[in-house]
Amino acid sequence: MFEVVAFIIFSVLTIGMFGITVLTNNALYALSSLAAGMIFISAFFFLLNADFLGAVQIVVYTGAIMALYAFGMMFFDTLSDVDEKIKNPRLVFLLSGLTALIVVVIFAAPIIGENVTAAYPVHAEYGNSTDVGLVLFTKYLVPFEVAAVMLLVAMIGGIVLAGQKMTQSWSDMTEEEIDEQLKLEEEAKKDAK
Repeated sequence: MFEVVAFIIFSVLTIGMFGITVLTNNALYALSSLAAGMIFISAFFFLLNADFLGAVQIVVYTGAIMALYAFGMMFFDTLSDVDEKIKNPRLVFLLSGLTALIVVVIFAAPIIGENVTAAYPVHAEYGNSTDVGLVLFTKYLVPFEVAAVMLLVAMIGGIVLAGQKMTQSWSDMTEEEIDEQLKLEEEAKKDAK
């Protein structure tokens, strides 16, 4: 019964997060809800007692979304004012807190009163995670390092492209210059309309 209730709750949360990803106009909101959706997907692995795959889901996919988040902050104008249309922010805060509490209770319920041990370690002296690490850093070391270098090159390329887009660095400007630049951008937007 516990698994069915947890599956329904995580299904609703996952579909909700991916719905926000598709329907929102703000890129940073979309990336945040995409990361939350990936975390909720990892809950399905934990429900199936595939703890290692759940942890990998969180680390790899959510980490990749955070890299996209960094790219999004570089490429999109995050300094512009965002008009929030939340009619009742206290209700949103309350619902968010209750959702987080439900998630914590779902994860903590089976653990309370039990000794937590690995279900099926591959070797008696160490577990599945160590086996994966040994294979990854011996047999597949070169592809692993090539993937790391490719991600580094992509990050440097993103920084270079974002730097070329700007005519002047915001960090070198004084507050008066920033205000003047923002006014010029607002006037340009009004003229474009």
